[in-house]
Amino acid sequence: MSEQELINKQLTRAFFALMDKADADAIADSYADDGYVQTMGNTLISGKRGKEETRVFAGGILAAFPEGLKFTIHSMTAEADRVAVEASSKGMHISGALYTNEYHFLFRWRNNKLAELKEYMDTEVVTDILCGGAKPS
Repeated sequence: MSEQELINKQLTRAFFALMDKADADAIADSYADDGYVQTMGNTLISGKRGKEETRVFAGGILAAFPEGLKFTIHSMTAEADRVAVEASSKGMHISGALYTNEYHFLFRWRNNKLAELKEYMDTEVVTDILCGGAKPS
């Protein structure tokens, strides 16, 4: 494994630590100016968001978990500028429902900044809990 691949894995672990801390500003600051996150699926939170939109959006999502949303990394593979992560999350949603989900994240790093993040998860859980059952029209 190259030195940069090791650095990219460290950056990825640090990113998850920021999510566990619910630090939306630091999460957004991890992105390159042209970086973005793309949440896959067809839910109210699906779509592509740039750095500044992510700052606001991440803050809103994470605020819905007053006791925090904790992520567990199950596996991580790095190759070139990409880091693939299998993870799960658990947290008590503000609605009183326990939110647990399984994910695959694909990170792409450039100059130690996040250029691209693709997030795949169980969209039914997202709709039921994060979106209160509401679906896009």
